Amino acid sequence: METAGVIPGRRCWTAVVAVMVACSTVLTGTDHAAAGGPPAPVAPVPRLDWQPCVPGGPFDCATATVPLDHADPGGRTVELAVVRHRATDPGRRVGTLFFNPGGPGGPGTVQMPQTYGFLPREVRERFDIVSWDPRGIGNSTAVDCFATRQEATAWTAAKPVGIPVGARERADTFAAYRGLARRCAQRDPELLRHVSTADSARDLDLLRQAVGDPRLTYFGISYGTFLGATYANLFPGKVRAMTLDSNVDARAYADGALGDAPLTTFLRLGSDRSAAEVLERFLTLCGSTTTARCAFSAGGARATRAKFDELMRRLRTHPVGDWTYGRTAAEVVTGLYVVDPGWTDVARALQRLWQGRAPEQAQRPAPPPVPHPDPYLGDEQAAAVLCGESPNPRDPAAYPALEERAAARAGDAGRVWTWAAVACFSWPAVAADRYSGPWNRPTAPLLLVGTRYDPATPYADARALAGELAGARLLTLDGYGHTALINPSACVAGYESLYLVDGTLPPPGTTCHQDTAPFPAPTPTGSVATGGGALARARS
Repeated sequence: METAGVIPGRRCWTAVVAVMVACSTVLTGTDHAAAGGPPAPVAPVPRLDWQPCVPGGPFDCATATVPLDHADPGGRTVELAVVRHRATDPGRRVGTLFFNPGGPGGPGTVQMPQTYGFLPREVRERFDIVSWDPRGIGNSTAVDCFATRQEATAWTAAKPVGIPVGARERADTFAAYRGLARRCAQRDPELLRHVSTADSARDLDLLRQAVGDPRLTYFGISYGTFLGATYANLFPGKVRAMTLDSNVDARAYADGALGDAPLTTFLRLGSDRSAAEVLERFLTLCGSTTTARCAFSAGGARATRAKFDELMRRLRTHPVGDWTYGRTAAEVVTGLYVVDPGWTDVARALQRLWQGRAPEQAQRPAPPPVPHPDPYLGDEQAAAVLCGESPNPRDPAAYPALEERAAARAGDAGRVWTWAAVACFSWPAVAADRYSGPWNRPTAPLLLVGTRYDPATPYADARALAGELAGARLLTLDGYGHTALINPSACVAGYESLYLVDGTLPPPGTTCHQDTAPFPAPTPTGSVATGGGALARARS
């Protein structure tokens, strides 16, 4: 799950993480016609004029025009950037699978092409895969509170990276987000009120109609699971199949008034405790292997934990270049999202810091073959969604106190996740169409996938959402990392394929394992060592 606050998700050590992690009147969000009220206004179905994204490329692009306010379909409109990969076996095509890469703030037109190969092969064969930049995000009509990129860069440089340490850094953080709120309120206040998850769910239903599918087939990860849960309860009769991977507890995210809240969104979700548990497993497994596999190993679990704690204490007063304690703690958490090669990369970076050297800069993944592969993704885009619909503290004095409470139960990870929602303390808008339940409307059976050790969306959230949604079946991945999609399991992929193609759910209580364990043996090189390529790892 991306964060709206201070986690620098786009500067992670692991390239895949850098891709995936980019942070008024309140309505209940009920489907008025279904609830027996007056018929809701009908928005026109957008026309998708598909064209190759780039000449000769495998993806098609289109732009969908939708109402800014779905209650006023004749008013102002916004544009959605949409991307598609056609089914690779068109003779056996089932329909369209809509994919949301999470966030809030994930640009689907970039992240779906970059992660397309992670989707199960049979799913790619049988479905057109379609994604989009949700309203307010990326290449769609976007929340952008700066006149120039230079202004945005200067704003970012004016605040500390990661956790603010001490009174001065906290003051700089609060001042930066107050300034951001003022800018956003001046630029486009109407847009800020209409970028909620419920707004995006209504957009998704228009996109479903635009591709001609009578019911929705959907795959959402992380925050995308909350979008899926919202759609399933706004349009319960329109769901064909829905896979939700790394789940957000819908009640914990959305429940409560949007006034001052006692906890941040992520502390309610338990992200801090989950991340602390994963970090402990990381250090234990690192200490249990050799430095050839985990560079930060101190030869035992206890010694490696002590080494990590000492490094973090040292960085508080003696940063290594611009690698402060706050930046390092935040990047450790996001670096744990991907087991292979992420955990190995985190260990190498920590070892370099231990030696007083800055970590090597991560190699950015190749840009996908789309017209705009690097859209602006400022903090305000995720904040517009999260802060407009999920309760968070409005008193800045609450954040240092919450940090200490979270640190008492979750150490450094608690500090990271406390500050991840700091943009919300001064956010100037409230969502006009916010959905906060009910969550149990009868719908087609849903497949939830929960990873046992997830540093962002706890396994407990997957279990909670499975109990909140009607007819949901939980498939457990006994492994590590954030989302089964980018921490692959052939077992999970097999069950997902069966479900999405045929509607067959796994038996209750089914558990799968990951294909690659943490800190695998170094990959051999050379044609002889790899069996002439026949045994080299590849993704079909």
